[in-house]
Amino acid sequence: MSKLVIVESPAKAKNIKGYLGKGYDVVASMGHVRDLPAARLSVDVENNFEPKYAVIKGKENFVKDLKKKAEAAEYVYLATDPDREGEAISWHLAYLLGLDLKDKNRVTFNEITKSGVQRGMAQPRELDIDLVNAQQARRILDRLIGYKLSPFVSQKIRRGLSAGRVQSVALRLVVDRENEIRAFVPEEYWSIDAKFTNPPERKTFGAVLVSDPEGNKLKLGEKNIQNKEQSDKILSELEGAEYVVKSVKKGTRKKNPTPPFITSTLQQEASRRLSFQARRTMKAAQELYEGVDVQGMGTVGLITYMRTDSLRISEEARSAGNQYILDTYGEKYLPAKPRYFKTRGNAQDGHEAIRPSMPTVTPDRVKGSLTSDQYKIYKLIWERFIASLMESCHQETMKIEIEANGYIFNATGYTVKFDGFTALYEEKTDDASKADAEAPLPKVATGDVLRLKSILGNQHFTQPPARYTEASLTKALEENGVGRPSTYVTITSTILSKEYVVREGKQFVPTELGEAVTNLLKDKLPNIVNVKYTSKMEDDLDKIDSGEKDYIDMIRLYYDDFEEPLEKAKKEMQGVKIKLKEEETDVVCDKCGRNMVVKVGRFGKFLACPGYPECKNTKPLVFKTSAKCPECGGDVIEKKTKRGTSFYGCSNYPNCNFMTWDLPSDEVCPKCGKSLFRKKGNVLYCPDTEGCGFTKPVPRKK
Repeated sequence: MSKLVIVESPAKAKNIKGYLGKGYDVVASMGHVRDLPAARLSVDVENNFEPKYAVIKGKENFVKDLKKKAEAAEYVYLATDPDREGEAISWHLAYLLGLDLKDKNRVTFNEITKSGVQRGMAQPRELDIDLVNAQQARRILDRLIGYKLSPFVSQKIRRGLSAGRVQSVALRLVVDRENEIRAFVPEEYWSIDAKFTNPPERKTFGAVLVSDPEGNKLKLGEKNIQNKEQSDKILSELEGAEYVVKSVKKGTRKKNPTPPFITSTLQQEASRRLSFQARRTMKAAQELYEGVDVQGMGTVGLITYMRTDSLRISEEARSAGNQYILDTYGEKYLPAKPRYFKTRGNAQDGHEAIRPSMPTVTPDRVKGSLTSDQYKIYKLIWERFIASLMESCHQETMKIEIEANGYIFNATGYTVKFDGFTALYEEKTDDASKADAEAPLPKVATGDVLRLKSILGNQHFTQPPARYTEASLTKALEENGVGRPSTYVTITSTILSKEYVVREGKQFVPTELGEAVTNLLKDKLPNIVNVKYTSKMEDDLDKIDSGEKDYIDMIRLYYDDFEEPLEKAKKEMQGVKIKLKEEETDVVCDKCGRNMVVKVGRFGKFLACPGYPECKNTKPLVFKTSAKCPECGGDVIEKKTKRGTSFYGCSNYPNCNFMTWDLPSDEVCPKCGKSLFRKKGNVLYCPDTEGCGFTKPVPRKK
């Protein structure tokens, strides 16, 4: 008889089986096997919010086979992911397989390496019911709020909308930021910028005016010099002035490395450095955790569990990382005292930070065995972790004060005395203005007379706050205590898929629909979109983990808080429908001549005549590209598969059957004049492969 080990993913099952060897049968549950059925509320509100779980549709045969394996096994180990969600999946499996909840059959793997798996198998424990209840409380609250609130929002605005405990707060942040931007009034201010040399040195350095002869401070970004007239007046008073070094101040400063990654910071840095969306980042990280086949090493998990908000690292990993630094960079790159990063107060400390499972395995060592995305994410995680253990960067700072006719200019710069961790890695920033752009300054002494190379008044305008990107929205949610590492990707995906926000470049811009949903909830159910209220709810849900709060009491408290205003809103808005501005198109109704508008029905968007009910004409909505069909010359239009994937075809279908998955371009073939299409590998090609065959690479944007 073999021992049965149940994990979540097939990739992990295969790798763990390799480590455990004979005597073990490792199978994958493919995520959840039991959940609240989607067709109904599935929560008995009158009976202590009892959940009505059922086997997920399509998994009945799998559960049947799993029961047979469990009955035939010597022992069953529940080895799902090491978090709340994984604990709940194990609990559901235990229920379905009739396992004793008091058995020590729960094992977790922080890393899928031979030592990590052996360590996990050597420490079986009972299921953590507090963790299970914490997940149940979230699941039940999300179901109650989502299933009762979404129909209300859909009824009042339009069919098929959704609202939820966390997604609605995320949407509100985006909408509020857009309102701040709209309300922002730019204000003019000026700076006086000069460039100097200190003969006989030729090096030019810059300085900025910081105070006037009366001692008034002139800080950049503030409206001290408000217009060109004031700027010109200062420039006239400085005409012919002598620029003398008033003082030279030298100092030192220490720049410390950033901590190893947690889920949110990994997503943010991958967005800044690699332009990866969160889903792409987490896909690559999941693959690295579950295990990849590395040449010369076999199949191995290269990183620790990637859904975490803890900054803790094991002493074993610290020791391995320190040894790598010692061997590669030398003793001076190791700090005298080990550096420990403090995890924020409401974080779950069940896992380590995201780190390489084997710190001595460099990105170059595994590059040939990884996909491009896997390599980039592994390199990011590895470098961040090793850098976090390294000595600080030591800089020598210099500040020069320059006086001219009572006006004071400042020049600041630094030189690196010791590069420390920056020899390997430095964190990027979202704010370009925060980037350290100070340059080293030339040697000067008090009393030196400088040569003025140029002096200009420069006009500036105060800037509105930046729109959220996926990375900065995740950061805002994390800082406000809304959502958890496992939910960030789902939150942003939902508000995008529901068309509450759209991407413009990397930025999130709320749609009219998104604003209407937020305004309705702010007006009628303010707690649902209140950041502090939702953060407190998260904190209370976290207290279930440690057994500080009863999960039924917790659900009842927040459900009562939610149900009363919802019922009140339903009564107040009986018969009221919020009308959105309809998007007018240039398609003319062939029955009455009006310009048709875009409407949304149960099967998606379509064109309708605005003259309804007098004119009931409708048409399918098609998106015309700039390309022409290579077979008949008709318009090439974008179409969608049932799963929502785009493809392109001729508008003259069914008379013309041209179809392609490749993206139409607005360029034409220089040889035959037909529209060019773009295929994978960034290559433009002519679809007339027999008669023409023209291709050309697309230059990459710098």
